[in-house]
Amino acid sequence: MNRMLGFALLTFACGAPTIASAQGQGLPTTQPSMVTIIREQVKVGRAAEHARIEAGWPAAYGRTNSPDYYLAMTSMTGTPEAWYLIPSANHAAYAETMRRDAAMSDELDRLSRADAEVLDGVRTIQGMARPDLSMGTFPDLAKQRFWEISIIRVRPGHEQEFDAAAKAYAAAAQRSAPNTQFRVYSVIAGMLTPTYIIFSSVANYGEFDQMMADGMKTMAGASAAEQAALQKFSTDATLTWETNRFRLDPRMSYVSRETRATDPAFWGPMPTTTRPATRRP
Repeated sequence: MNRMLGFALLTFACGAPTIASAQGQGLPTTQPSMVTIIREQVKVGRAAEHARIEAGWPAAYGRTNSPDYYLAMTSMTGTPEAWYLIPSANHAAYAETMRRDAAMSDELDRLSRADAEVLDGVRTIQGMARPDLSMGTFPDLAKQRFWEISIIRVRPGHEQEFDAAAKAYAAAAQRSAPNTQFRVYSVIAGMLTPTYIIFSSVANYGEFDQMMADGMKTMAGASAAEQAALQKFSTDATLTWETNRFRLDPRMSYVSRETRATDPAFWGPMPTTTRPATRRP
């Protein structure tokens, strides 16, 4: 795919990686400064079993009334994966999350051992928000159901080209598709750098059609200078660009009672018991 068109198609909509809770406050209403992503590779044919095991984690957190909410999603394209997104204000706030997890270490270790039987690998990634490169009104995350996530690896020393392309695209979108929304994060640990992650989301899968139409409209309306910035990024700075779509999984997510009350049929009640994990040691 042409990288300029890719920028148009992949970096907007109603969402961002701010999909979990700012500790103790339910789902956030502004872009969290930091996001931790736990990325699990699920063995082929084991997705249903993996979901049953993962339901034990929200149950463990629910029993202790943990304030560390997170959203879980499973891949609809690419390899079978499950992503868990945990927002934090900073490293100190994430340290408090780790401290609370340590108090549940026996239960979480048991769930991790069960998880190991259905996974091919796990990677933990941390990123810092780039609000200067993000765009749009922050969405109501309780209503988002589908996500589009792009991972862009940039040639070392060419970070400025990425910044310029993101700003050029946002400027063009402000004129041609002002409802465009996306959030950008810069990876600080867990992957080769420089790497950027762009998150977008929609309430209904069919809304991706409008996203694509808005992207094409944005590119068609880009000025010569904006086109040049996008082209320079495409030819000089891009190493790899991968985009995949995900479905939000309420059963594997841990959200507040207030969030669950917004759509009880979708979210279900606050879990407080652990489902048995299969084939535990």
